[in-house]
Amino acid sequence: MGKVSKYVIVSPVKNEAKYIEETIKSVVQQTVKPLRWVIVDDDSSDRSVELIRPFREQYPWIELVQVKRGPTRQTGSAEASAFNRGYEFVRTLDFDYIVKLDGDLRFEKDYFEELLNRCEADAGLGIASGMYFEKGKNGWKAVKMPHYHAAGASKVLKKPCFEMIGGFLATPGWDSVDEIRAQYLGWRTRHFKDLHFFHLKNEGSGMGLLQTNHMHGKIFYLSGGSKPFFFLKVFHRILFGKPFFLGGIWMMAGFLKPFLTRKQLLVTAGEARFYRRLLNARIMGVLHSLTGRRCA
Repeated sequence: MGKVSKYVIVSPVKNEAKYIEETIKSVVQQTVKPLRWVIVDDDSSDRSVELIRPFREQYPWIELVQVKRGPTRQTGSAEASAFNRGYEFVRTLDFDYIVKLDGDLRFEKDYFEELLNRCEADAGLGIASGMYFEKGKNGWKAVKMPHYHAAGASKVLKKPCFEMIGGFLATPGWDSVDEIRAQYLGWRTRHFKDLHFFHLKNEGSGMGLLQTNHMHGKIFYLSGGSKPFFFLKVFHRILFGKPFFLGGIWMMAGFLKPFLTRKQLLVTAGEARFYRRLLNARIMGVLHSLTGRRCA
């Protein structure tokens, strides 16, 4: 195997019977296959395990791990906890990249070959992904992300970067903290707009849109984000979010609860200052763009 082929995948899944076969077919058809793929079933109550097993028997590099937890699952904490459980099965292998992959995705057969080649060409790139699409009323639409964000549903990390940041925190917000910490330590993070994957189950469909907005507000506080940026984000969510108006209100509520109780942040003081500067720079970038257009 060439160097770029030395990657492992860990997939935490729960009740993905509707989509898991498409994800598995996307992986087994890859032009460069993983050394090992650990699928961690987080106590599914549907046919997920039944659908995974035939592939496990056909492909020896696929491993199925079953976790007994209960009928409910808290998005974020249980997801990262299941990932960490799966990582224990691959951490001693000789690999260069670790991939966190959800069980409700579809992508082209050269997705990982192309993504890993780009990571290999950029020594300072620690975390990367493609651009993800979700299906709306008018077909598939790209989900906008800041340039430094790698989609949590299909995230590739260089092993040294993963080890330096201490892996994923078993808490909601893990996929913000990992990027903050990586950038703070000198790594770059990004997504590639011309590498596409398709998210077959839209964000919020599992826990509901209101609860998703509430969780986003909580995560924003816990990751030490900029308050001016957050208020602008809430205002935008009130006007353009889903559901209309209430999405922004619930996001604000999610932020206020840990803020009023002074809940301990998930990041250090230095990481929080770094993140605030990053978000404030985004505000200034938008302002400069707007004033530049007006002057033109």
